[in-house]
Amino acid sequence: MPKDKNLKETIIAKGTEIAVISGGDDNDYISLTDIAKYRTDENPGYVIQNWMRNRNVVQFLGLWEQINNPTFNCLEFEAIEKEAGLNSFVLTPKKWVEKTKAIGITTKQGRYAATFAHSDIAFEFASWISPEFKLYIIKDYQRLKTDENNRLSLEWNLNRTLAKINYRIHTDAIKDILIPPEITPQKQNITYANEADLLNVALFGMTAKEWRQSNPDVKGNIRDEASLQQLIVLSNMESLNAEFIRQGLSQKERLLRLNASAKQMMSSLLDSAGIEQLKQLKSSKE
Repeated sequence: MPKDKNLKETIIAKGTEIAVISGGDDNDYISLTDIAKYRTDENPGYVIQNWMRNRNVVQFLGLWEQINNPTFNCLEFEAIEKEAGLNSFVLTPKKWVEKTKAIGITTKQGRYAATFAHSDIAFEFASWISPEFKLYIIKDYQRLKTDENNRLSLEWNLNRTLAKINYRIHTDAIKDILIPPEITPQKQNITYANEADLLNVALFGMTAKEWRQSNPDVKGNIRDEASLQQLIVLSNMESLNAEFIRQGLSQKERLLRLNASAKQMMSSLLDSAGIEQLKQLKSSKE
């Protein structure tokens, strides 16, 4: 299940608010407890238990886990499956998770106890509650995902824009101060690359080559995978390094100063609401 730090959203189906925990991908978890409240507000947990007593439901849950969960306990599942459908059979979400190490369903204990399930499972549960209700859930869930994709697209475009803001200032300083007029184009490119890696080491702790060696299966480069905060800091560091170059500081001294500045700027950004304000400003201009 997505970690608590991920985004918690709400969809509304026929006036019923349903919590969704989203990690920004297709593995969203939807509150079965909220869905069950469409049938009764008093004991939604009993509604979920009654659904899980059904043999077909147990088989569906087991199949989902076998497809998606490499640590699923198939032996415990087989024992549960044999009992499913009997009058004496009782299965709670907590028991299902504890015995089979399931990941498709999870429970939160305490004052605000709730059961969440992967969207695949949540839609199956909603069908059992009411096919009509399921359609309303799917419709608003699609709206949620569209909004989420729009936000991600905006952030990606903003990231790319920020990465270019001070690029020209940086390259001009390198060209004016570090590259003699008679140097070959090949050696010029090496100088530019070395200065780019100086920023990479100061901010990310590694060069572009070291990052590629550590992430052979990832497309793009170290800066493509950077967070919004890191790209803001990188843009500022380009301006700082340009000034340090014009001051005649050695590369070693510039690295130390840039690393200290990167730490300070990252700390400030992570402790403030500036990122959200920046997104809103960008959105208002489009």
